[in-house]
Amino acid sequence: MITGYTTGVFDMFHVGHLRILQRAREQCDRLIVGVSTDDLVESYKKKRPIIPQADRMEIVRAIRYVDAVIPQTHRDKFRAWEELRFNVMFVGDDWKGDPLFTSLEGKFSAVGVKIVFFPYTKHVSSSRLSDVLHAIERDGQGI
Repeated sequence: MITGYTTGVFDMFHVGHLRILQRAREQCDRLIVGVSTDDLVESYKKKRPIIPQADRMEIVRAIRYVDAVIPQTHRDKFRAWEELRFNVMFVGDDWKGDPLFTSLEGKFSAVGVKIVFFPYTKHVSSSRLSDVLHAIERDGQGI
């Protein structure tokens, strides 16, 4: 049985999110999804998600390709593997070459875990949508 793992903020769920979950599930028997906590997102993006964590987890849990949803409280993917023992990790290719994943590839290889990079959906981005909404809110126009 192949267990897959992927993570994300999944703020303002869109077709790019759906595609990564669908493609991931096609390559494993069981898919675990880590949804980043609001505090974790704020710690590295310096802004809170538009959609609260509990709602984002509920949305992801409702997707038929997903077998389990957990809160992602840290960005240490090797520690996540130690806790969950997945066989393959799925990541958008916008992370390819990022130091976080470059160093991880060697560590995962040593324990038999494969990283699969999926094409990033360029025409839609939660970050861009969020930036627009935060700018509107910041300018006092409300949302």
